Amino acid sequence: MRRRQPGKSALPRIWLISDARNDAVLERSIKRLPHGSGLVFRHYHLPPEARRARFDRLAKLIRRRGGVIVLAGGARMARRWRADGYYGAPGGGAANGLIRLLTVHDMRELAHAHAHASAADRAAALTSPVFATRTHPGAMALGVARFASLARLSQLPVVALGGMTRRRSLQIAAITTGWAAIDGLSA
Repeated sequence: MRRRQPGKSALPRIWLISDARNDAVLERSIKRLPHGSGLVFRHYHLPPEARRARFDRLAKLIRRRGGVIVLAGGARMARRWRADGYYGAPGGGAANGLIRLLTVHDMRELAHAHAHASAADRAAALTSPVFATRTHPGAMALGVARFASLARLSQLPVVALGGMTRRRSLQIAAITTGWAAIDGLSA
């Protein structure tokens, strides 16, 4: 299997995803990430003002470590919050230099991601769930074989998500640009 190429501008190889369940350990987890990693800031559980304040604190911390922060939401909100990119379903506005992490769970969504990402974008297909995950208990995981099929067909760099750990990332390293986790990177 060939390694996915990261595209025009290299994207982080490792992405920590924020969630209500890892909020209390995010600062410590960010400090343990390799230099240049990414943080996907979701924090849907917080009211708007608290969410923005938490974003600003974590953005400062991840950037001091040479990393980037991507905001769950659209391009307009990402620009307003001074995020390095945005995360979500394909669409969400023109990237114009922002990183775009497009959520992909199947072939239909992969085709949709391809249709919405331009050649100039710093975009990746955040593909999940590779393995069983606490985020969606009982949901059917792709498994390594189906994940590999999607990754091979992707015209975008692929970031694996769903039950990911450092050990599991080694099983699919040859076909991904990187991997992302909530629990697997939260200390």
